[in-house]
Amino acid sequence: MAAEKRGEARGAGMEENKENNKPNEGLGLEILQIIKESQLQHGLRHGDYQRYRGYCSRRLRRLRKTLGFKMGNRHKFTGKKVTPEMLSDSRYLLLVLMGAERAWSYSMQLKQEANTEPRKRFHLLSRLRKAAKHGEELERLCESNHVDAKTKLEAQAYHSYLTGMLRFELQEWKAAMEAFNKCKTIYEKLASAFTEELAVLYHQRVEEISPNIRYCAYNIGDQNAMNELIQMRLSAGGGGRMMAEKLEALITQTRAKQAATMSEVEWRGRTIPVKIDKVRIFLLGLADNEAAIAQAASEETKERLYESLLSESRDAIQAVREELKADAKQRDRALDGETGKVSNLQYLHSYLTYIKLWTVVKRNESMARVLQAKLKEPQPDESKRGPRPQDLIRLYDIILQSLAELPQLLGMEDDHSFQKEVALKTLVYKAYRCFFIAQSYVLVKKWSEALVLYQRVLKYAKEVQVQAKSCNSSLKDLPDVQELITEVNAETYSLQAAAILDTEDSAEIPSQSQEVKDNKPLCDRLEAFHLDPSLVGKQPNLVTFPPEFQPIPCKPLFFDLALNHVAFPPLDDKVEQKGKGGLTGYIKGIFGFGS
Repeated sequence: MAAEKRGEARGAGMEENKENNKPNEGLGLEILQIIKESQLQHGLRHGDYQRYRGYCSRRLRRLRKTLGFKMGNRHKFTGKKVTPEMLSDSRYLLLVLMGAERAWSYSMQLKQEANTEPRKRFHLLSRLRKAAKHGEELERLCESNHVDAKTKLEAQAYHSYLTGMLRFELQEWKAAMEAFNKCKTIYEKLASAFTEELAVLYHQRVEEISPNIRYCAYNIGDQNAMNELIQMRLSAGGGGRMMAEKLEALITQTRAKQAATMSEVEWRGRTIPVKIDKVRIFLLGLADNEAAIAQAASEETKERLYESLLSESRDAIQAVREELKADAKQRDRALDGETGKVSNLQYLHSYLTYIKLWTVVKRNESMARVLQAKLKEPQPDESKRGPRPQDLIRLYDIILQSLAELPQLLGMEDDHSFQKEVALKTLVYKAYRCFFIAQSYVLVKKWSEALVLYQRVLKYAKEVQVQAKSCNSSLKDLPDVQELITEVNAETYSLQAAAILDTEDSAEIPSQSQEVKDNKPLCDRLEAFHLDPSLVGKQPNLVTFPPEFQPIPCKPLFFDLALNHVAFPPLDDKVEQKGKGGLTGYIKGIFGFGS
């Protein structure tokens, strides 16, 4: 915090010295530029008025200390006013300007708190009066001959702005409109006379006060001002969050005036009395919000309007719930014993819940259309993650979940036409969800699963066409089923062709992959061509090394195969001479075994 204050002191000192470097041309002060830079740097970028008020107080203290313009001492307060005779330095003008900004920021802080504490509105008006008084004093000082013409005009515009804000809060519409128009005229003239950088600031201020002028005109009696406010909201996508919130608040205030004349609403052939103010305001602006969504030029604006409509519907439903809880009889028995019909308050709750759920369906359908268009576009950068079919599946899951809650609304159980319409819408979105599930299977080359899902899409689409003949009115807000059938037929042919090509490739790949799994060296598979990246690596599998052992004989063996076919000579005479020895001894003698 101390470092932040030191940084403020250095920055403020540079600005103050910069504003004081015009001795020959008269005193000058860039009023709008100074307050805009200070507001953006000290809290107002996020709507933190309390932080900005603290900054203004610290800067006032530094200015008084630097100029020696102290309000007494620590024991006694002595009020002082800046007079035209003191205007030897532009920082005296800055002193009055910071006083006005401090009072204005405090009033805006109290305006935020007054939503829950209405008594703070009196303090808010007191602070705005003080800010307008400081603005008047600044304009009076700038009428001096020591101040240049540009600063005089800016001081007049600044005083008119603060006066307009005060009259606006006091609901003095004619006086507020005159002050705002004077401020707008001055800033438009200044924008046309100075550089483009300053002209941007002046045009931004004009855009800020234009909704207030339209609102004042509406309260005076101009019925076209409401339409102009709605058109300004449509074009406020780039104007910042604060500008959009301001327009929403003004439109809500305008509808609150119109809601006083609204007493009932009709839905599904039943008239429902509406006594809750918040629900009246919501239902009164429902048609305008739907028209604004249809006219939105960009998807960002459309998304913001959908979120605003959903937020308003939740608030209206919560108001009805609180009313149901407060009424003990309605809480204990939701049905009327005599007629058997759902009570009006409970039926109103069902109607508001239907609006919320159908808005969720339309919002997700709008997001799905955007993603589907991006899905068909080629992705220039492969490294970045683009949209995938899985993203669309999630959106259609939310749509189907919302549609599943519609038949369960109290009072809709016996409405057969309503049940048929919801069932038909469910079939349409089931077909689209099934289509994108099939596309997700195509990406991972699961051809059989994708083909079955495409057939399921065609089945859903044909059921929709058959059932749509009995309720044509419910198809006007739904996606085109015939277009989906055409796209599915085209995707089916592409799928079958891709599956055939993939089958041919897979028929060749297994034999090659089998060779890789066998880990055969190159010398054993020379007759089969195969792209093996390992052959050009550091360890190519060329031959088996060291070679495997093979069994071989240690020395040759000779067999006498002719012995069995030799006819020996007769040895009878020999045997008679050596009868005692016998044949065995004779053989031993021949081969030398006996010797």
